[in-house]
This record gives sequence, structure tokens and C-alpha cells, in this order.
Amino acid sequence: MDELAHAGLGPRPFARWADPEDTAVPSSKVPVWLVRRLGGLTPSPAVPVSDIQVPPSALTPAAADALRSAVGAAHVDTDAPARLAHAGGQSYLDLVRRRTGHEVAVPDAVVSPGSHTEVAAVLSVAGEHELAVVPYGGGTSVVGGVEPVRGTPPGGQPRRAVVTLDLSRMDALVAVDEVSRTATFQPGVTGPRAEALLAPYGLTLGHVPQSFARATLGGYVATRSAGQASTGYGRLDELVVTLRLATPVGEVRAGTGTPNAAGPDLRAMFVGSEGAFGVVTEVTLRVRPAPVERRYEMWVFPSFERGLAAVRAFAQDCPRPPDVVRLSDEEETRTTLATQGAVGRALALFVRARAGTTPAICVLGWEGAAGTTRAARSGVLPVLRAHGAVRIGTRAGQAWRRHRFAGPHQRDVLLDAGALVETVETATDWAKLPRLYDAVGTALATSLAGHGTPPVVFTHVSHVYPTGASLYFTVLARRLPDPADAVVQWAAAKAAASEAIQAAGGTITHHHAVGRAHLPYLEGEIGPVGARALAAVKAALDPAGILNPGVLVEPPRGPSDVRPQE
Repeated sequence: MDELAHAGLGPRPFARWADPEDTAVPSSKVPVWLVRRLGGLTPSPAVPVSDIQVPPSALTPAAADALRSAVGAAHVDTDAPARLAHAGGQSYLDLVRRRTGHEVAVPDAVVSPGSHTEVAAVLSVAGEHELAVVPYGGGTSVVGGVEPVRGTPPGGQPRRAVVTLDLSRMDALVAVDEVSRTATFQPGVTGPRAEALLAPYGLTLGHVPQSFARATLGGYVATRSAGQASTGYGRLDELVVTLRLATPVGEVRAGTGTPNAAGPDLRAMFVGSEGAFGVVTEVTLRVRPAPVERRYEMWVFPSFERGLAAVRAFAQDCPRPPDVVRLSDEEETRTTLATQGAVGRALALFVRARAGTTPAICVLGWEGAAGTTRAARSGVLPVLRAHGAVRIGTRAGQAWRRHRFAGPHQRDVLLDAGALVETVETATDWAKLPRLYDAVGTALATSLAGHGTPPVVFTHVSHVYPTGASLYFTVLARRLPDPADAVVQWAAAKAAASEAIQAAGGTITHHHAVGRAHLPYLEGEIGPVGARALAAVKAALDPAGILNPGVLVEPPRGPSDVRPQE
């Protein structure tokens, strides 16, 4: 087994999203069509965890004792199993390294505070003992945001050690204000736990990213997350009411609960700061009554282009757009239909007969109080008809809703089969969207074909706004067998896609945050003055640079900071 849980090493799977026995896994087989498209795959099971070499912890005895005094001896772990369980996030490159044992980075210790006071104490110890601190929620970052990097302090030598600050102990619902419809949480609360804690009050947060099962509210805040129903419920930055943070120079409280004109809104500085400016220890969020009705439908447009025009009209012209809007391009539609077995084949025949030879499927969802979803749906029907949409029905829509978290599980299956599986996401305004779509798809296809691995690239729109929309690309290709080559294979494709995004006027990230993967492109988006402003904030709040080195702000670089893909 390649999972830590099966090796007795802890609760987190090591080289995949979930255990192979997980009943949520949709299929244990790679579709025949994919093998044909990619030119054959060589099965690539993960190496046993026991084969991965873990260096001794570099934490000094004095630093270890100080950390134990800060949070309790039971909550400082320097054993190999705990350190391996926090070896990065869930990007393709993270998983390739862990599956092959190639250049696996582990922290020197895992520290688990239980309160704001304990977080502040850990930061104090880190400053005194020259430790880097990487805040860690659910470990779902796909941009290198939780990679344990020691970094180099300004004008100094590389730090002695890096500790992962695991916030999972801080998982309480602190307070609920039913009158104001707000709820205050600690940062380690996961998405499912947040909904369970709110359920007795008849309330919901409604924020549901694909990482919902494992991601935490602190992670949502730190990455400025967007959930799958954010068109209706709002992005995370729209839901944050107040924040409490621990920084190396003291406590910060941002937001007052109601709009005001008391200077710039400090919440905006910390939402999306990725643990580089401070550690979120408490967050108050807007909540709303849990929906009584949920209606999900699948429709099909004659083409992706016609679908784009329709979803733009939803966002710009409809009084209430659907809460969920997910439009697939023609390639994603073909992939979806080809992987659904007999049901998919029957649906494909129906789709082609009714909508043409290159259709684009679209899932629309409405949630709300009794009697509200029918009225909201009626408001978009004229748009659907005007753009030639054909209704497939609620059965297909509800099937999508049931399986919307299946992607990471299916990725495990594809990785075992020897496939490269990764995503790229971006966003831009409606006028630039077609150009961006073409540019990124071409860049990915050209780069991977140059490595002898022509890919399948497909795309969907899942977040729409009056001014623009997101594009989410999925890439499948044959993985190169050598781990170092596999890293270069994807790093080159990611660089090509990132350069194409900036050239076409897109954002380098719509909802996956900056992390280390996007940092080389951030200045190109916010400009040199913007980059200096972020650096100034970093210097004011974290003058020794102990928090998440290499994330969001370019740090001084030393030999220990360089990773092979850089």
C-alpha cells in the first residue's frame, strides 16, 4: 500500500487523494478510449512509503523544547510518519514526487496548536530559533502553497529548519449570530464539518469547492477560494465578515462586521495572503438559511460558442442567474459521454441528434427556499431557448451533483495507469475569453507534443460574472517514465500555459491562489509597484520572513530554496 493510513502512518493518504477502497471512487479502470487517445499507458503504481528516505529532523533540541512548551509535548512530532504526512499538497508534481520517491520534501517537525495564543507562541519560537513556519489546513494546495521550504531570511543564511503548522486541532464553531446571519469558526474546520456544525441552526455556508472533503475554512480564506456554487452563494472573499490573525509582530483583527469608510479594508489584504502575512486563527463568515429545494438540470448547446453567449447573458441580463453554471467545451463533452458506459452512449446519440455533431453540455443548478427555484429557473429559460439549448433533464443534472467530487478520485486511477493528469485555470473578461481559450489550449498541446506525449485537453466554464468568466483546463497525457523527466514534462507545459495566459490578458489564477507555482508570473499581473507593495506588507508583518517562504512574495534565495523544476 502506498497510503500512510495503510502503513499505520497517519490519517492522510500519501500518494493519492483517497484510499483505493473508498466507495466514492467512480471507476477502477481507465477507459479504453483514453488509452487509444494517449497512445498507450504503462501502469505506474506508487512506491511503498517505507522505500522513501526521510532525513533526520534538523530541529535543534532547544527549538524542540521551546515548541513543546508552546503547544504541549504531545503536539510536536518529529517522527518520519507525521513529517511524510505533511510533504506538500495535491498538485500533479507533488503526487509524482511522492509516488516515485523523487525529491520528496518533508518538514523537520509538525506542530499542532490548539488556540490563537499557541499559534502566536509558535511564531515567537520560530523567530527566536530561526525556523520557517508553513501553515497547513487540509493540504489540498495545487500550487505549491504548503510545500515545506526553509527559505533564507533577509540578508542571512538559509534557515536551520522548517516546521509545518498543522491547524487541524483548531476546528470549533466559536459562535453563531442568527440575527446577523454570521458564524465564527476556527481555521481548521473542514467544509463538511462546517456544514454539520451549522445544520442544527438551519444554516449553511454554501461554499463547495472540489476539495470540499478535505479543505479547511482557513485554507478557503488564505487562497481566496471560489466554490462550485459561487455564482449564487458568492466567492469566499464576499463571505468574510471579520478575521483574527497571529503575525510575528502581533495580533491583527480585520473587519468590523458592517461596511464602513474607516480607511482601506484590511480584510482584502489578508484574504488570499496564503499564510505569508499571518496565520488565520478565527474567521467570521456570512451564512444563510439552508436550501429547502435543489434543482439541477443538464442542457446541451449546439456549440461551446453558443453556450458562452448564453452563460454571459445569464450573468449580465438575468435578475437571478443559476447558482451553479458549468459549461463544457466540445472535447470535455465528448470525454464525459465516452466515460459513462451504456448510459453515456445513449445520451451521446440523443445529444448529437438534437443539438448537432459538436455539442456542449451545460449543468445548471438552483438552490433556495421553497418555491423559489422554479421562479429563478423561469428567468433563464428565454436565454436558453434563444441560444438553441436542448434540455436533457434533471436526472443527468442530479447525477452530476452526486459525482461532482469524483475528479480527485478518478485522478488516482489515472495516475496508477501511468497518465499525466493536471489542471490549469484562469479567467478574463468576456471580450478576451475566446482568445484566451484558444491560446492556452494551443500552448498546452504544443508543449506536451514536443515531449512526445500529445495530450487530450478539455475545458469548462464554472464561474461567471457580469464582466467575465473562468476557464478551467484539464490535461491528460502519457507520463514520461523517469520521475525527473515527468517533472520537466509538466513544468514546461505549465510554463507555456502561464505565458500564454499573460499574453492573452488572463489572470494567472482565478481560484487556486499564487503559491510557488504562479509566483514567477505575479509581478507581470500586478506590476512592479504592486509587487513592492506586497513586499512592504510582508516586511512590516513578518520582518524575519519566517512565514511560508517563497509564497506570494519573492524571497531572498539561497541554495536550499531551489527545487528541480525551478
